[in-house]
Amino acid sequence: MHWLKLDLVRAGLLPPGATCTIEALTGGVSSDISLVTTGSQRFCVKRALEKLKVAADWRAPVARNRSEVDWMKTVARIAPEAVPEILADRSDEGWFAMAYLDPLLHPLWKSELRDGRIVPAFAAAVGAVLARIHSSSAADPALAQRFATDHIFYPIRLEPYLAASADRHADCAPRLMALIAQTQANKKALVHGDVSPKNILGGRDGPVFLDAECAWWGDPAFDLAFCLNHLLLKCVWRPHWSARYLESFDALARTYLAAVDWEKLAAIEARVAGLLPGLLLARIDGKSPVEYITDENDRMRVRRVARRFLLQPVDELAAIRAAWAEEISV
Repeated sequence: MHWLKLDLVRAGLLPPGATCTIEALTGGVSSDISLVTTGSQRFCVKRALEKLKVAADWRAPVARNRSEVDWMKTVARIAPEAVPEILADRSDEGWFAMAYLDPLLHPLWKSELRDGRIVPAFAAAVGAVLARIHSSSAADPALAQRFATDHIFYPIRLEPYLAASADRHADCAPRLMALIAQTQANKKALVHGDVSPKNILGGRDGPVFLDAECAWWGDPAFDLAFCLNHLLLKCVWRPHWSARYLESFDALARTYLAAVDWEKLAAIEARVAGLLPGLLLARIDGKSPVEYITDENDRMRVRRVARRFLLQPVDELAAIRAAWAEEISV
């Protein structure tokens, strides 16, 4: 890590000759993240990887580092409580530094969901902030050029999730490829691209969003579908808490959709309902399967619901939610 210490000195984060400890943090697959401690100060340094840390050959442009910093700076003007502070921007060199948020004060939402601390009001807060970001950015067309990152979003999201699933499910392939085209065509707002419980902390003033390296000017339906998908999958992981996960699903969807003011509600809900089964299938048969669903019977249950709604699409989330509740109760 000698190279990192030199970079930190050049960025003004460390005085020359200062001592520090550098600890590699685990959990992500797309970047190297380090916790730097010097005296009483602690902060994180993030550097994007060209080849992601998964079994499949999954590569993405490291320029996404710049997109992530830009997303955080943009959101800091919309909802400052929802992002960590950027301490140094060296994204032109492939890295940046941000404030470290103590997990004792900022619990990870995925861990809370895993351990049964399931609070639908928090899911609603996620939906409210997400809609606020989408609404504010939709009113700022200058962001379209700034986040014209189709060359990043396709290889890090659409190809490894939807296109890779199409390769394994030939009968669903036309629908999955149509979803890719639809998502690429609906450029309406600033998209985070990885709204997952593993990237959301609980803060004093509400949710804090991390890992925006997929940031893209595109279809906001992707963000909502991506997060709702995780709440459904948690029902398979911890079936005894499935009712609470579904309450969170309802709270997130209801709060977000109630705040949509940049397009017709029915239009965005239809796109979310279209993407959701594709993303369900992708987390089983895409390049980044969820690590906590390993039993083949459980994987088949996810495939069953996903394939049903890919082959017979619906325009409303209620139909998918009802089918899912029925499947997990069997």
